Amino acid sequence: MNVTFLGAAKTVTGSCYYLEVNNKKILVDCGLFQGHEGDRELNYEPFPFRMDELDYVLLTHAHIDHSGRIPKLYKDGYRGEVIATKATVELCEIMLPDSGHIQEMEIEWTNRKRLRAGKAPVEPLYTYQDAIDCISVFRKVSYDEFIKLQGNITIRFRDAGHILGSSILEMWVNENGHETKIVFSGDLGNKDMPILRDPTIIDSADYLFIESTYGDRLHHQNENKVEKFVDIIIETIEKGGNVVIPSFAVGRTQEIIYDLHKQLSKYDEKIKKLFNIPVYVDSPLAISATEVFRNNLDCYDEEAREYVKNGDNPLDFPTLKFTTTAEESKELNEKDEKMIIISASGMCEAGRIKHHLKHNLWRPESTILFVGYQAEGTLGRKILDGAKKVRIFGEEISVNARIESIDSFSGHADQKGLLDWIDAFKDKPKKIFIIHGEANSQKIFAEKIQQQFNIECIIPDKGETFSITPNRVITAATANEQDRKYRYSRLQLLEYTRLIEEEVLELSDFIKNTITKETDDIMVESLLYKLKDLEKNLRTLVK
Repeated sequence: MNVTFLGAAKTVTGSCYYLEVNNKKILVDCGLFQGHEGDRELNYEPFPFRMDELDYVLLTHAHIDHSGRIPKLYKDGYRGEVIATKATVELCEIMLPDSGHIQEMEIEWTNRKRLRAGKAPVEPLYTYQDAIDCISVFRKVSYDEFIKLQGNITIRFRDAGHILGSSILEMWVNENGHETKIVFSGDLGNKDMPILRDPTIIDSADYLFIESTYGDRLHHQNENKVEKFVDIIIETIEKGGNVVIPSFAVGRTQEIIYDLHKQLSKYDEKIKKLFNIPVYVDSPLAISATEVFRNNLDCYDEEAREYVKNGDNPLDFPTLKFTTTAEESKELNEKDEKMIIISASGMCEAGRIKHHLKHNLWRPESTILFVGYQAEGTLGRKILDGAKKVRIFGEEISVNARIESIDSFSGHADQKGLLDWIDAFKDKPKKIFIIHGEANSQKIFAEKIQQQFNIECIIPDKGETFSITPNRVITAATANEQDRKYRYSRLQLLEYTRLIEEEVLELSDFIKNTITKETDDIMVESLLYKLKDLEKNLRTLVK
């Protein structure tokens, strides 16, 4: 079989793996690229295969970086099956149309700029309706069910403990009388996470494809994460500020609600203070996703099931409020009461969270609390890395708020969790492909695997193809090397353009905030000379 890495190779987003097996062609995941502009441009690249030749899409879970280009597949003509667990399909039914709406809104803003510049409008990646239509090709299956595909292929989805319905994918391939088993980890969850079961232990694999989001680090404060969470909330409210939690609409939001619900059932003095703090979930998608959680109790762990058995709703409590309309969302920033706001998107790239950041980032008394991974190039990552100022809706906002992160709330296993999961294999893989991680994280994780298990690791590049046999892995000849080189160079150009844009904005801020009547004339003249020279060079470059 051949495996080509079309995404999440030396990056976290855009998960997509193309398998050619016994004349059958299969995609494992088909996610959106997020983060830097250069990464987002990858979403518009044509798929390197014909839609009428693609036989199956196997989806590990509903997060947009794994499912977000399925509507584009459908728009381009794919009519085969998308196979996933029941909960994953039900989440995609709300998440993909939401993504389509975002695509339309973003392209509307882009086209306004293009029209002012005398350029022709462009189409969105896909529309809300494309996303609605693509759900018709989804097929629901159960955890642990063996599913036979054409081409002597058998698959099984196992619980990954990452979000509701998330899966580890086992695949058995019989080629020329030899059976090879490959395993895709999907996104592996932490142990002892709220609501969800722990990731399933897999007995064996010939070849493993494993995520590495946190492959270079450990989650801190795992034991006292809820205590720290409560302390941050109380300290912020007592100072007169708001707690703003950028949260992924599916997964983290429901787990935070669950943990707050558990705390509110206690009666010590610290917890009593939480009773009067309103908690607003400001995300229509999160509200719909919470309903999907309530309708899939079979995915819950024993503790959460016990709540339900006793007639308690673990996803509700008296001070919890949901905002649905844009007007209700805007009103939150006009209220005098202090509050907790949980809003999407988790990486602060789109949605209502940007409005709440705009109104709270500049306030020293408020807190921005991150509870999930922040990919390179995202607004969330810039804030978490210590940016003093950020631009939101074209306005420069000072970062004066308290910035906190509790990474043990993340839905991804840390380095120890990933290594423990590999260690539990009775029959270890011959080789391990390290995917879904930033380059440094992958390198460190590969070294740890080599040290602990003496298993060779491969860190593939985007577009790279490997031929896998029962006994060895061969790097396939790359017929389109020139095309890959062109794409890489193009992405480099986009990245340099982005860096220049950021530096020009920084220079503009410096001049506005530093150059005054008292500034030395020689310094002003020097800056003018250099800026004129820069403008001349840029004009020449544009021509």
